[in-house]
Amino acid sequence: MTDRYAVFGNPVGHSKSPRIHALFAAQTGQDLSYEAILAEKDGFAAAVDAFRARHRAAARGANVTVPFKEEAFRLATRRTPLAEAAGAVNTLSFEHDGILGDNTDGAGLVRDLKHNLGCDPAGRRILLLGAGGAARGVILPLLLEGPAELLIANRTEETAARLALEFARLPGCAVGVKPDSIGFGDLAGRGFDLVINATSAGLSGAVLPLPTSVFGPRCIAYEMLYGRDTAFMNQARESGARVADGLGMLVEQAAEAFFVWRGVRPHTAPVLAVLKNAS
Repeated sequence: MTDRYAVFGNPVGHSKSPRIHALFAAQTGQDLSYEAILAEKDGFAAAVDAFRARHRAAARGANVTVPFKEEAFRLATRRTPLAEAAGAVNTLSFEHDGILGDNTDGAGLVRDLKHNLGCDPAGRRILLLGAGGAARGVILPLLLEGPAELLIANRTEETAARLALEFARLPGCAVGVKPDSIGFGDLAGRGFDLVINATSAGLSGAVLPLPTSVFGPRCIAYEMLYGRDTAFMNQARESGARVADGLGMLVEQAAEAFFVWRGVRPHTAPVLAVLKNAS
């Protein structure tokens, strides 16, 4: 019996996840199918229920993309520590006694940085732009790598301050660096080794009010969006930073989910190459 998986989102037609998981399955010899399912904005739980009812025991898990990650968090009957910290779930495992919710976004980012970009977060000064859901999902995995500094910057500094305080109080952050916050207006003169854009500015073409000083010597500027050249990426290039988009994160978080489901970790480099060559 072929195991069934899906990604739920709205919109979801653009998703690369079915192709990624098909490539993973072929590479590892796993018997599974993976489809994209468009869920109504107010019908996420119903769509998941329908998928499970249609495939019964063959329905083994699902990925979740915008705008349903917080709903997936509530749907899960058990959650991993990473999901609890993020307050959002992007990976569901259907078990005989419930639904396990996980969040592989942060692990995907860290693996992309370390294994594809040669950028180990350990000991680095990190600036994280944004204080929304995308930022929440990566803070704990970044902290666990042992950076020298993790500063959260946001247009509304109070929001960043609340987020930094929340993660500073986590038991896992009791040792090592604690995150701190700053407003965009206070970044002048500050330099970083890694600047991560977790805002949605790239979707609208908005330019973030960043001083060029934030892109320190040999800085890597990481845009979590993929498939487009954003104003953040252009500003970073002009400041001499090395620029990367979120395609590698997409593939690596998918590999983390695949490992959660199948117990097999696929090789991501050839899959990432296929996607880059197709773009």
